[in-house]
Amino acid sequence: MNVNQQPHMASPYGQPQPGYQGYPQSGYGGQHVPGGYPAPYAPYNGPASAYQPGPPQGMRGPPTSGAPPVSAAQAYSQFGQGDIQNGPPPLGAPPQRSVFSQPFPTAAPPFSAPGPTQPPGPPLASQQTFPQAPPPSQPPFSSAPPQVPPASYGGPPPPVQASHPRAAPPTSQPAAFPGGPPPTSTPTQYTGPPMQQPPVSQPSSFHSGPPPPPTSAAGFPPQGGAPPRPPHPGIQGPPLASQGPPMSQANHVAPPQPGMLAGPPVPGMAGPPPQPGMQGYPPQQNGAFGQVRGPQPGYAGPYPGQQSYGAAPPAQAPAPPAPKRLDPDSIPSPIQVIEDDKANKGSEPFVTGVRGQAPPLVTTNFHVKDQGNASPRFIRCTAYNIPCTSDMAKQSQVPLAAVIKPLATLPPDENSPYIVDHGESGPIRCNRCKAYMCPYMQFIEGGRRFQCGFCSCVTEVPPHYFQHLDHTGKRVDCYDRPELSLGSYEFLATVDYCKNNKIPQPPAFIFLIDVSYNAVKNGMVRIVCQELKTLLDYLPRENPDVQSNIRVGFATYNKVLHFYNVKASLAQPQMMVVSDVADMFVPLLDGFLVNVSESRVVIESLLDQIPDMFADTRETETVFGPVIQAGLEALKAADCAGKLFVFHTSLPIAEAPGKLKNREDKKLVGTDKEKSLFQPQVSFYANLAKECVAQGCCVDLFLFPNQYVDVATLGVVPTSTGGSVYKYTYFQAQSDQERFLNDLRKDIQKKVGFDAVMRVRTSTGIRATDFFGSFYMSNTTDVELAGLDCDKTVTVEFRHDDKLSEETGALMQCAVLYTSCSGQRRLRIHNMAVNCCAQLADLYRNCETDTIINFFAKYAYRCVLNNPTKNVRDSLVNQCAQILACYRKNCASPSSAGQLILPECMKLLPVYLNCVLKSDVLHPGADVSLDDRAYLRQLVSAMDVAESHVFFYPRLLPVHKLDVECDTLPVAIRDSEERLSKGGIYLLETGLNLFLWVGANAQQELLQNIFGTPAFGQIDSNMTSLPILDNPYSKRVREIVESFRAQRSRYMKLMVVKQEDKLELIFKHFLVEDKNNSGGASYVDFLCHMHKEIRQLLS
Repeated sequence: MNVNQQPHMASPYGQPQPGYQGYPQSGYGGQHVPGGYPAPYAPYNGPASAYQPGPPQGMRGPPTSGAPPVSAAQAYSQFGQGDIQNGPPPLGAPPQRSVFSQPFPTAAPPFSAPGPTQPPGPPLASQQTFPQAPPPSQPPFSSAPPQVPPASYGGPPPPVQASHPRAAPPTSQPAAFPGGPPPTSTPTQYTGPPMQQPPVSQPSSFHSGPPPPPTSAAGFPPQGGAPPRPPHPGIQGPPLASQGPPMSQANHVAPPQPGMLAGPPVPGMAGPPPQPGMQGYPPQQNGAFGQVRGPQPGYAGPYPGQQSYGAAPPAQAPAPPAPKRLDPDSIPSPIQVIEDDKANKGSEPFVTGVRGQAPPLVTTNFHVKDQGNASPRFIRCTAYNIPCTSDMAKQSQVPLAAVIKPLATLPPDENSPYIVDHGESGPIRCNRCKAYMCPYMQFIEGGRRFQCGFCSCVTEVPPHYFQHLDHTGKRVDCYDRPELSLGSYEFLATVDYCKNNKIPQPPAFIFLIDVSYNAVKNGMVRIVCQELKTLLDYLPRENPDVQSNIRVGFATYNKVLHFYNVKASLAQPQMMVVSDVADMFVPLLDGFLVNVSESRVVIESLLDQIPDMFADTRETETVFGPVIQAGLEALKAADCAGKLFVFHTSLPIAEAPGKLKNREDKKLVGTDKEKSLFQPQVSFYANLAKECVAQGCCVDLFLFPNQYVDVATLGVVPTSTGGSVYKYTYFQAQSDQERFLNDLRKDIQKKVGFDAVMRVRTSTGIRATDFFGSFYMSNTTDVELAGLDCDKTVTVEFRHDDKLSEETGALMQCAVLYTSCSGQRRLRIHNMAVNCCAQLADLYRNCETDTIINFFAKYAYRCVLNNPTKNVRDSLVNQCAQILACYRKNCASPSSAGQLILPECMKLLPVYLNCVLKSDVLHPGADVSLDDRAYLRQLVSAMDVAESHVFFYPRLLPVHKLDVECDTLPVAIRDSEERLSKGGIYLLETGLNLFLWVGANAQQELLQNIFGTPAFGQIDSNMTSLPILDNPYSKRVREIVESFRAQRSRYMKLMVVKQEDKLELIFKHFLVEDKNNSGGASYVDFLCHMHKEIRQLLS
């Protein structure tokens, strides 16, 4: 399995070094796995692992090429496997491990002596006692690895040589060069030029080329064209001047003696102090994780410390130690990455003026300063360095996509996009590609013309827009005009941008309420009518001081439809019944859509009467298609856009267009026919959706089902019109009313645009090829949304159609034409510039894993419409393996195939991808209904990155560690049952649900403060809200719950889960690092599986 590739030399300017942000990883070999685990995720049972943290900061890294030395196993056992680590981590790297102040031996012992510091055999028992230092059983890794020729496989073991001590760990890039390139890594003790070719520590019989030249003093043959390597301190040469005495070097980490505790950090060490949140395990920085066999004295394997495949070991080789599971603390931790990002990027504002800079993670609170690129709240990209060629993009398999949230809500301390009014002539645009004026347009000829940044076409500047240029070629009014200096802004659109070239009417909201037996019995009808009376005062408006000019209408239905005339001049509302549902029409024009303030008395009278009117109904059947048709016809008659709010309870089986039958069949799950369950069962709704989009009729559907209602079909119209589906299964007024009403309030009040069309333009070289979200497309370029609210995202995938250049980078412009809730036609523009790179290493340095996962989930959830779920899962695993294998092959320093090396910014890709694979849509448990899966599939398709992040990797907060004195939250913990303590209380957030898990041994005082009872047995597990108690703890916990809810677009119902309670099964389903009941792998097992996949690709 040796991968003997020669990585490219790092260019002096900012290319990652091989092994940059890598994790060497030892072999999870392909041994037979005992035990009853189903393949392919058998648990790994190799020896104990250690995930290798990064080296101290402020030093230089290893040379940039070559494979590991084929030196004797001695070096491996003597100096602790894997205290060397590849490549500089990125700026502001997380804290490094402490260093042992242990002397280096001055000469390598003869081979026959056993290693002084670690006898062969099982790893040290005290492995977990070194909080910052990696445990001694780490994978081998050499910082200046000589090239190993393939000849060493399968032949006899190489002749024994005296081994040399390992070079010191390289360092992370010093934080002192914020804007500069990372230094090219060189051997740690040596700050000269990087070596073209590392020396080879093997006799010439193993070379395929000519024999090496005579060796130098240190026993290394200098290679042609490379400066000879300075001797290692502790071999024969004198210490280098720049090094200080070899005995006490701060940057050498010798392993602890067995049983010895980690020593204190050496004074003056370059790394920062450990940060909070590192609870006793090595920082999750670059390095190795995985397991390695004990050294095999007597022969050298192809890599230090690795068995040599095909070579018979000498007789005295001991049996390998007993297998031990991979330690979860030694693999990359999402919490560590999140906390490090908060520490590094949370305090400074994120300034968008620098092209191609990755923003802080979605889990970090940060302030944005728009200086020419759209805020990450509007656009997040999977990669901020796009490959220059399509071949490079294909090779890496990293998806190139942007998740765009055009009307995103901004925090109060950030300005909403400015509105620019160019008068009757409208926005300035490029003549050829029609891109809108933006900071990427270059003014020429003294400001009389401008050259388009997207297509390079030159366009005349209209006289009214002319302005002189300053000495740098910028317009002198550049900073006075949002469209010349900001990434996001709005233009007022002229009548040319309106449908049929006429100014739009203000939009309308129509409420359509199911009044069949189920809807009345479960209390939905009464709750909706009661709530609407107050909600109509909160219809969306541009200016909070002015009344909303949205008009409203009301209808109810079961097998037939009832329309209500609520004209202001009437004393009582009038009802008109349409029983011919096959040919739907609206029986009244005047009085159906009214202004709330004018008709308030009549509307309130109607809402009081509806629950009583249908209180004794016996009608159980409902229609659904005609209901939407009725709302659509009403909007057509009023010649306006608008939104339908449909409150519906059951499968529409009554005779009518769009009638459905119950097709729920659990036997199809897991078969090739399963995909049909995600597809609509009739084409009627797709055609209806098309008509709705043409009119600007958006549909929001509130479902209250007690059994199968075929969400896959009922959701077609909402998801094609930019609407939303809300689902309250087994709705009970008492426990679900709060959630439903909060969702309804938010849905009615949120910022929304109507009749929207979105187009994404790109600079030459790439183009938008694929789109994901809740919308309709009648051609290949225009995303049409009957409604677009502040929570909806559109995800766009880009492909190359030509070469890109590193100088110009790549540009994209998202333009959304929409009608505001006041009836004004507007264009919202978001601009984004990213870098282009000719080196794969640059691509892997600047990706955003959360956005990649958001894209993968949407891509996979769409694929299940046409492919078996198993195939979809396999293709995801394969693509992820290809991404990581490409990094390993082209960007990481050569090292043992037994090491899993991940790029720093993608080290969480495996854990997050596993969460997508285990999700209910792709890998359902027996208790997950088809409706739930269809609902989640539709929900994720329009999610933004923050919501998909918490949806796939929920936030788990130890409430018992709360400090009521300060505002900061306790650090979250990883989603695994073994992290829960019986004496703790934990709050788990998924974006859709909140769980408060109470340990059986939680302190009485804590229970008294939160629940008002000191006894665990007396806590009511049916409570959906915490009691309001007069103590700081109760107040703070309730504040946290409310703050979590405020961050999400949907209201999260709180469930209290007592340890060992029946609800605990649901709670454990969200502990995504563990194995789940439906066969989903644990994080540890999946990482081993992923490593196996990568090794197969590389071989």
